[in-house]
Amino acid sequence: MMKNVLKQNAKVNRHNILGSGEVIAHLSMFFACAFWGLMAPLGKDAMTNGLDGLTMVTFRVTGGCLLFWLTSLFVKHEHVPFKDKMLFIGAGFLGLVTNQCCYTIGLSITSPINASIVTTSMPIFAMILAAIILKEPITGKKASGVFLGCCGALILILTSASHSSDKVGDIRGDLLCLLAQLSFALYLSLFNKLIKRYSVFTINKWMFLWATVFVTPFTFSHVSEVVSHSIPSRSWLEAGYVVFFGTYISYILTMIGQKKLRPTVVSVYNYVQPLVSVVVSVLTGIGVLRPSHALAVLLVFSGVWLVTISRSRADMERKAQEIQNMRSSR
Repeated sequence: MMKNVLKQNAKVNRHNILGSGEVIAHLSMFFACAFWGLMAPLGKDAMTNGLDGLTMVTFRVTGGCLLFWLTSLFVKHEHVPFKDKMLFIGAGFLGLVTNQCCYTIGLSITSPINASIVTTSMPIFAMILAAIILKEPITGKKASGVFLGCCGALILILTSASHSSDKVGDIRGDLLCLLAQLSFALYLSLFNKLIKRYSVFTINKWMFLWATVFVTPFTFSHVSEVVSHSIPSRSWLEAGYVVFFGTYISYILTMIGQKKLRPTVVSVYNYVQPLVSVVVSVLTGIGVLRPSHALAVLLVFSGVWLVTISRSRADMERKAQEIQNMRSSR
């Protein structure tokens, strides 16, 4: 009897998971982060053989703009008021222009291993900004997480300062990649309500449009000069991967995952990105993994984990309300 009940419950649970789309959400987050992890070594190789940081940024924003606007023709149209279109200017500047410029140019200078490790620090910046802007409480776990994450970032920077190699790391590139995470965290804090109002295609078509308007006037002549030279076919293919999979597909997959999964679950997938990047970088010889990198990974990962498992203000208020309801029902 008990065995039949357990079997029935297992079937119900499987049906609920599949029916709710959680499996698709998990797969979406995994592949998005895997694509991003592979983007670091491939993008680095392309920027070492013919292309450069400014050119790659231009390809990403213009390519993303073209792809998202083309896709928007085949999905449900959403009306965007003039006020929100103007808000997308700020969102595009912080979430794309500053973020992608800093990360891509930083990657062109430092090692793909360092760049991918630094990208996992975004939840720490998001927590700090949430405490400042949204008045989220800072718990002991959050404070410990920030401390550990900062220690990991400091180890990376000090290692880069002592070597200044694009295989081991470069302090300039590391700092630019850190600034990219700060920019994206600021974008999430300031424009959270805006991005929740629209679909992934509406959000990105407007953000990438404004990013293209910001970037191309300053980079067009430079990019024209770069592409006029002989560039290996492999570099073009790698740039194509960065634009299509590392930008367009990954942005869509991330939005699919975030709609179904809790933020704490989504944050776990941040660890996939550096793991893929480190393995590919070491195997291809693009990056060198040192003991200091392993220690930095441990500290940053631990810091991010502590931050993401900490309760938010909403969680605390919900818990307090539950306790109050229990007391009232007695």
